[in-house]
Amino acid sequence: MSTLVLVRHGESQWNLENRFTGWVDIPLSEKGREEARQAGEKLQGMHFDKGFTSVLQRAIATMDIILEVIGQKDLPIERDQALNERHYGDLQGLNKAETAQKFGDAQVKLWRRGYSTRPPNGESLADTAARVLPYYEKHIAPELIAGRNVLVTAHGNSLRALVMRLDNLSEEAVVELNIPTGVPLKYEMDVKALPLEHAYL
Repeated sequence: MSTLVLVRHGESQWNLENRFTGWVDIPLSEKGREEARQAGEKLQGMHFDKGFTSVLQRAIATMDIILEVIGQKDLPIERDQALNERHYGDLQGLNKAETAQKFGDAQVKLWRRGYSTRPPNGESLADTAARVLPYYEKHIAPELIAGRNVLVTAHGNSLRALVMRLDNLSEEAVVELNIPTGVPLKYEMDVKALPLEHAYL
């Protein structure tokens, strides 16, 4: 038995400005830092054995703030770009509303939420899953199988790819999946690292 907690980073400055972020290394907004603090409050009393983040500062800062709140600043942490947000290609830095006016709401929803549709010169969710899931199987699942508790701070789409696998969601169902910023998603795992139950905290 082990616990896996997934946290999408707190609001970034470009989330605030409604811009496509992707791999651009944008910091948390003040609201995002507060969301990370609140996530830490919700995780008070939990003990983690290992942490994993992307290499982008908004995920790293979210992890740091959570660990400070729960008093585990010495937690071993592994950072890897396999957990980065999906790469939005030519959309990175563009305002989402203006992009929807230009290309249409349906097209932008496909780019943002669809499973196999790539934005121009960017990654689809399927592409993101192709790097997230092997990393999970090689690095994170073994920790869970060993009975260790794991905290992951990452991004909306890298976590959507992982939740799609954990919850056995179809390509159609994942279109409607949205993971909120700064809200811990807790999974109780069995000895084979298969989910027994999960809930937002």
